[in-house]
Amino acid sequence: MTELLRLAVVGHTNTGKTSLLRTLGRDTGFGTVSPRPSTTRHVEGVRLLADGEAVVELFDTPGMEDAIGLLEHIDSLVVPGERLDGPDRIARFLASPEALTRFEQEAKVLRQLLASDAGLVVIDVRDPVLAKYRDELAILAACARPLLPVLNFVNAPSTHEHEWRDALARLGLHAVISFDTVAPALDGEQQLLEKLATLLDRFRPSLQHLIEARREEAVTRHQAASRLIATLLIDVAACRRIVPQGAEATLKHEVEALREQIRQREQACVRELLGLYRFRPDDVAPSGLPLMDGRWEDDLFSIEALRGMGIRLSKGMVAGAITGVGIDLVAGGLTLGAAALAGAVVGGLWQVIGRYGHDALAKLRGFRSLTVDDAILRLLALRQQWLLNALEHRGHAAIHPIELDNPDIKRWRSGSLPPLLGKARSHPEWSTLNPTHSPSEALDQAIAALIDQLPSGQTPRS
Repeated sequence: MTELLRLAVVGHTNTGKTSLLRTLGRDTGFGTVSPRPSTTRHVEGVRLLADGEAVVELFDTPGMEDAIGLLEHIDSLVVPGERLDGPDRIARFLASPEALTRFEQEAKVLRQLLASDAGLVVIDVRDPVLAKYRDELAILAACARPLLPVLNFVNAPSTHEHEWRDALARLGLHAVISFDTVAPALDGEQQLLEKLATLLDRFRPSLQHLIEARREEAVTRHQAASRLIATLLIDVAACRRIVPQGAEATLKHEVEALREQIRQREQACVRELLGLYRFRPDDVAPSGLPLMDGRWEDDLFSIEALRGMGIRLSKGMVAGAITGVGIDLVAGGLTLGAAALAGAVVGGLWQVIGRYGHDALAKLRGFRSLTVDDAILRLLALRQQWLLNALEHRGHAAIHPIELDNPDIKRWRSGSLPPLLGKARSHPEWSTLNPTHSPSEALDQAIAALIDQLPSGQTPRS
């Protein structure tokens, strides 16, 4: 059985202690994260699991607010000539009436640290090294527990990181980790756990087990996300609708019905990606492409959304957007196929497709085939890959909307689309959006092959 490591997360008020637990615990709902001070008033805990077994238990504690006054009070409890070490001095304070009144919050912190194997001291490096912070560190060190300072907000435009490292070294705290709880480095969590393993040799096997388990989880999660995106693209590429020629009312209705079907399919993929990375819909609002309640604000079929992503528009699409739905034009992202379809009623065409394949439709007359234009496939691919890239760089403590960075996905803007998507157009049975959908080994192989053609980006965060 793996030995459980108990860690107290301590520090000044509003330095990001709760944020650290949210990010390490993959839980955007843990505690309350706010720029207001003294948000956490009680001790709360979260467990980190490796293969279903608890390995580390983290305890969130209230912020220390009056370290200068507390240190003076602790010193006043020592009788002249009496020799007390750190733990005895802390114990005397905890037995004093002030531990239940004036210094109640600080007492909660110290009790939890004493009950833990070690402490993570969260420091906001945007603040200068003030006297109150030095006193806090002195009080925490008096508990005689191993301490690992965690330098938070290191990605801020202006920090005092070097001054903090020097101040910590003067206090004998040489093992330090930089870990931005809002936007941690891809390997930030692994570095933190490895630093703990160095500091706490007794728990090294447990921490190594957690590191390996989290690395495997990250790879599995990334693969699952890539499969979601590949399945979406094949679903949409293979989707088609059959409409009679000359029926303008029916044509317009089917065009909008197909558009809405694709919108809903994209939203399903967005929800699954958010859930896979344990985010809520309101955690994400990418600049330029905002998600409102988990839904893209820029409509998938708008010319503005396509241009905003740098996707070149065909003359047909531009004309279609200006003049409305044209019979033989690309209208708002939908290709109105010019191939003749005839010889059967609309309801029976799906049986013809299923039996003879798409090529047989070219011999029919009197019907048209609606499919989604390549430009829309490009936009779908870009939006999902941008979102995936953001989620893999996102800490669960962030309270501001995600700002999406642009990964290297240039080919999806203007390069040739993967031939598999062209092949999917000839296999309407591959799309769950078609009534002829039929799972098959060929479909599974197509999805697997398309996954390999999606940009791998950086190594997933463990």
